[in-house]
Amino acid sequence: MKALVYTQPLEVQLLERPMPEPAPGEVVLAIEAVGICGSDMHAWHGHDPRRKPGLVLGHEFVGRIASSNAPGFEPGTRFTGNPLITCGVCEYCMQGRNNLCANRTMVGMTRPGAFAEFMSLPAGSLIAMPQDLDVLRAVVTEPAATAWHAVNLSMRSLVRPLHECRVLVIGGGAIGMTAALLLRHIGVAGLVVTELNPLRRVAIARHVGCDTCDPGAEPLPEAAFDFVIDAVGARATRIQALQAVKAGGVVMHVGLQDWASEIDMRRLTLAEIALLGTYTYTTADLRATVDALARGVFGDMAWVEQRPLAEGQRAFADLHEGRSAAAKIVLRP
Repeated sequence: MKALVYTQPLEVQLLERPMPEPAPGEVVLAIEAVGICGSDMHAWHGHDPRRKPGLVLGHEFVGRIASSNAPGFEPGTRFTGNPLITCGVCEYCMQGRNNLCANRTMVGMTRPGAFAEFMSLPAGSLIAMPQDLDVLRAVVTEPAATAWHAVNLSMRSLVRPLHECRVLVIGGGAIGMTAALLLRHIGVAGLVVTELNPLRRVAIARHVGCDTCDPGAEPLPEAAFDFVIDAVGARATRIQALQAVKAGGVVMHVGLQDWASEIDMRRLTLAEIALLGTYTYTTADLRATVDALARGVFGDMAWVEQRPLAEGQRAFADLHEGRSAAAKIVLRP
């Protein structure tokens, strides 16, 4: 089979790889579409020591079962999936918070991912979906579920209902875009999204219908937002988030671009700001997101761009250079 393999920093190549065989309890999916995630870009840049050259990346996927070694999972059925492969027995899994599983592994990191024609996966990680759900909706389940989980987690800490809040989203990639679309669906009127890429700013204004700004050209107002989502996670955006949030407000940290940086703990304390971290989603979030996608909560998918898997290297390079307006580029084997 053909697979897009991470061969060295700044390079992926379309190579031949052995056809996967399903272990007991697993299926092999014929991949129909797979999205390029920010973490895939991080690996492509050579900044993720967990993802080493020779690996097939990709964990945002939809496909049909090609072969099955799991009872009840029939060939031809379409699924998306949870790329986090969890143990099901640790305290977090038992609490329904399997995104925090102490024994988790991950598609596209500890095992071959979905930038390929076929991929094996434990059947327990499959997420059921309407069989007629459009592929472009299904393939964004994973990033949309990340936004879904982050927004829902934040609402526990907000003093006022979310639709009353003035909200800032930092970063207009897939997480920022899906978060903004979800916030608009909830009824947030005072929404601003920051994005360095001018092409993306135009796309956000068109598809979300909110204000945008270039944080490199115009400073954000200080202490102006009740709720801030940092969908980038760089040192600079962490500083921006804490400066932009009001006293008593909430900052939700989603992005993981930089591993560590200092934050203004004095302002965090004196202004009684709630700083929250979030990691991916639970299985319940994924299922709820599939339902939301089917209902059109995340728009018409015109903000998603499709390309052939064979053009993967060009897609990574275009994202790196900011040549694409799309919040999400999807590769089709």
